[in-house]
Amino acid sequence: MIDTHTHLYAEEFDEDRKEAIQRAVDKGIKEFYLPAIDSESHEKMLALEAEYPNRIFSMMGLHPCYVKPETWEKELEIVKNYLEQRSFPAIGEIGIDLYWDKTTLDIQVKAFEQQIDWAIEKDLPIVIHTRESFDETFEVLERKKYPKLRGIFHCFSGDLEQAKHAIDLNFILGIGGVVTFKNGKIDQFLNEIPLDKIVLETDSPYLAPVPYRGKRNESSYLDLVAGKLVNIYNTDFTEIDRITTENANRIFKKNSL
Repeated sequence: MIDTHTHLYAEEFDEDRKEAIQRAVDKGIKEFYLPAIDSESHEKMLALEAEYPNRIFSMMGLHPCYVKPETWEKELEIVKNYLEQRSFPAIGEIGIDLYWDKTTLDIQVKAFEQQIDWAIEKDLPIVIHTRESFDETFEVLERKKYPKLRGIFHCFSGDLEQAKHAIDLNFILGIGGVVTFKNGKIDQFLNEIPLDKIVLETDSPYLAPVPYRGKRNESSYLDLVAGKLVNIYNTDFTEIDRITTENANRIFKKNSL
């Protein structure tokens, strides 16, 4: 299995990071992809990647919740510099979040569009964060539509129509702990989405699956997400593992420095 989205560098893992990674490896998680947030966390993220070569891979990007009027342009310059210095498997996590702050929509859109342009230029996938902003996110993607633009709708929590729209735009769905929630809703239609349009993720330390909901999430719980998909798709665990791993490998580019 591959955890396509985990914040292993977050402070929530400061006490047992090595152990948490080992627990996941023992469960069969072979690789971990780390989304960037902003410049304050880059050093920890990249140091963790360096400690686990060929197992942990860092993305680069500016998270929409950290697009602030006073710093966003400087933050994007930092992202640009990194993208020019070395290779990354994806640009992310980027997108639009209107749950926490609607007043920054204008600059969130600008930051999103700029990072999409870099992804197109460098032929990289993007990993999209969208919260209470599907319409706005789709508007940007329709404007920026380009044959090679591709990526993942991280932590997908939309409806069937939105899932199909994302897939039509050449994206696949990141499925995590939400699929195990009673009120998550995506379990009600996910079997209408082909398995080759899905990757597994935890978004740890957030959004732990049942029965750990409300507690710290970690990559070793990815098997609970896969187990839920076994029931939804009426198939076996090996098949879920094989197909979602193939999907993740197809999306990400693992380039050396």
